[in-house]
Amino acid sequence: MKKIGIIIASVILIFFLFLGCFYIWGMGAASKDNQVQIFTIEAGTSKQEIATNLKNAGLIRSKYSLLAYLFFSRVSIQAGDYELSPNMTPVEMLEKFTNGDVKINTIKLTFIEGKRLTDYAKIVSEKLNISANEFLSQANDINYLSELIKSEKYWFLTEEILNEEIYYPLEGYLYPDTYEFLETASAKDIIETMLDHTANKLNPYKEQIANSGYTVHQIITIASMVEKEANSETDRETVAQVFFTRLKENWSLGSDVTTYYGANKEIGVDELTWDELNDSNPYNTRLTDGSMNGKLPIGPICNPSITSISATLNPSDTNYYYFVANVCTGEVFFQNTNEEFIAKNSELSSICAGN
Repeated sequence: MKKIGIIIASVILIFFLFLGCFYIWGMGAASKDNQVQIFTIEAGTSKQEIATNLKNAGLIRSKYSLLAYLFFSRVSIQAGDYELSPNMTPVEMLEKFTNGDVKINTIKLTFIEGKRLTDYAKIVSEKLNISANEFLSQANDINYLSELIKSEKYWFLTEEILNEEIYYPLEGYLYPDTYEFLETASAKDIIETMLDHTANKLNPYKEQIANSGYTVHQIITIASMVEKEANSETDRETVAQVFFTRLKENWSLGSDVTTYYGANKEIGVDELTWDELNDSNPYNTRLTDGSMNGKLPIGPICNPSITSISATLNPSDTNYYYFVANVCTGEVFFQNTNEEFIAKNSELSSICAGN
């Protein structure tokens, strides 16, 4: 009997030694391959399913070794996408799972100069889990805007943007460029990242803006008009000169692009009605009743590039009062008299109609 007992004990010992060796082997790295792959753990996935999926993906040697470890360690696993490779040990993988060290994807968004805040909201809604309404609501939140104005980082945001007649307070202030955001970014994250970029672009012009005789809001407003009216740097500088000259002479600016914005219509896409042309809103500089003489629209009508802002701060040394653009080519022509303006406008209308 004693001999049989020794044999049984030896078999049991060998069995447990085998299990121990198998466990140690199973908890080693599956291979030396460092190729990263994405491993997804869905919410509600059981530990057994996770172990099976890891084995099927070739990321671990043994699901049984891992299950044994999980049984005794009682770790808490978080759902998400993880970057794993076969040269990692199961314990290293579990550290990622318990810490929630998930792979964060980033999304690139390109915001084009000359576009409106509503266009930007649409871009955000198409690429991120943020609706256009949610983005615009955040951008129009008075309490949030007041906090931004108080921030030393955003010296260019002033109480002027809180005028209740302004359609979108941050119109003109979100700098157009290509950005990379986390896929989990909030509307605030996007707005403040763009405002940070605006600050970087405007900081070199801070003193010039302060000495311009105009507020930063007025400069951005003029720059937004310049952005929509001209394409080349030279044309933009001359368009800016026309606007400043008309302001000093107490003329109306007579800019179609402001009227379209006031009517919530897109130039080149929509047609303005007679009522819209004569609508007394604070953006409509086409009014001829004298109410907009010597006045800017109440705020920017798009988000301008730094080229247009620079052109606004450095208008050309010319004396024009009028300009008209060839809508077919984008070329801008400048005139000194209303008669010259009417003649050129008629000429360009004929040319474009024939193309």
